[in-house]
Amino acid sequence: MAKLDIFYNSACPVCAAGIDSQRQRMMDLNKVRHSLHVRDETGTVHVGADAIARLMLETPGQIWLGRLMMWRPLRPVSRWLYDRFADQLFAWNRRHGRW
Repeated sequence: MAKLDIFYNSACPVCAAGIDSQRQRMMDLNKVRHSLHVRDETGTVHVGADAIARLMLETPGQIWLGRLMMWRPLRPVSRWLYDRFADQLFAWNRRHGRW
């Protein structure tokens, strides 16, 4: 997904509704609430465990952990663990009305 800067008249209800509609089509809000999303310098969007690993690859002192999470034999395990954690966290936040 390319990074776009959008300039529009946000005071115009028709313009604002149109842009809001486009945003909703581009990324499901519940998906964002459920899992971390990171867009890298090439525009590639990484989701869940891959997003955390991508962040760690850029964080001094955590690069090794990012590499470990992305290591082919551990990648499915990292994804499975993240998804289970994200499911629980999403449900907990939903119960507490945190959005």
